[in-house]
Amino acid sequence: MHAKTPTTPGTGKAASQERGASSAVVRTSLRLLGAGPVVILLALIVLLSFLSPYFLTGRNLSNILSQTAVIALVAMGQHIVILTRGIDLSVGSNLALASVVGALVFKSTDSTFLVVVAMIASGGLVGAINGLVYVYGRLPHPFIITLATLSIAKGTALELSDGRAIQGMPDFVRAIGGGSIYGIPGSLFVVAGVALLFAVMAKTMVWGRWIYAVGGKPEAAVQMGIPVKRVLISAYVISGLCAGLGAILLAGRTDAGSPLFGNLLELDTIAAVIIGGASFLGGRGHIGHALVGAIMIGVIRNALNLLNVDIFFQLIVIGVVIVMAVEADVLRNHLEGRMRVLQAAGQA
Repeated sequence: MHAKTPTTPGTGKAASQERGASSAVVRTSLRLLGAGPVVILLALIVLLSFLSPYFLTGRNLSNILSQTAVIALVAMGQHIVILTRGIDLSVGSNLALASVVGALVFKSTDSTFLVVVAMIASGGLVGAINGLVYVYGRLPHPFIITLATLSIAKGTALELSDGRAIQGMPDFVRAIGGGSIYGIPGSLFVVAGVALLFAVMAKTMVWGRWIYAVGGKPEAAVQMGIPVKRVLISAYVISGLCAGLGAILLAGRTDAGSPLFGNLLELDTIAAVIIGGASFLGGRGHIGHALVGAIMIGVIRNALNLLNVDIFFQLIVIGVVIVMAVEADVLRNHLEGRMRVLQAAGQA
């Protein structure tokens, strides 16, 4: 018979407690990282209220919400695409083209309904082209087709408008894009409505679960029988529709359609999604991430303007914030992996 190896009383219990403590630390760290963007936004608002007496005025807050509405709306569509591990670089040019199409339709028909439908349809068409070519063209990454449509949509907008802004929009479009209700920008209600719709779709519809499955584990999604191709196409169509809605808000605010609208909007929307806490790895995040990130970008830019910071330096600041957000995502992924290891060790 073999002699039993002696064990020190309490050793197993101590090791188990140590693993439990480590797991608790990791879980707490993950919660802090998840809430980080909101905490940073609140801290930023408090700090800026001391740095500038104009920041917390009703007029300035209304301006922030109005200027942020377009980014927030388009960023929600970008968020859906990023959930599938994709990216849409065409949203800015798509928005510009949709605004030009709407302005041309208004000049021809003077119909509010046709103008709104034309802008939304234009955005959705570009999104559908992105999705269909990416999926059925078997491209290695959506970067390729969305970069192509960025150029195509911008060139088409310039050609249709002869390179100039086209003045004039229906009263309804001007009201929701530039009007307000009791001091609250009308565009904010559009953003809130779209956000609520997306939240309901993600929580109550099978499509919502499919989006997360396709982005989280693409191979497993195929094995489960999920219609991956249709899900991917729908994501880019939704992104395009959001660009069309964004065109309505921006055209309403400026009373014009212009091929110059949406410059660098693709970078702003990607930054908003990532700064807000979503992940380029897909399958993780909620629509609130895009909204928080968009507001943060709007607050930072507004604050830099109030503090008379040079416009070129503002681009540097946004770039630094993006890098910090990406690093936070990398840290979050590392901690999640560490937590899984600790949980597996605790069950062993």
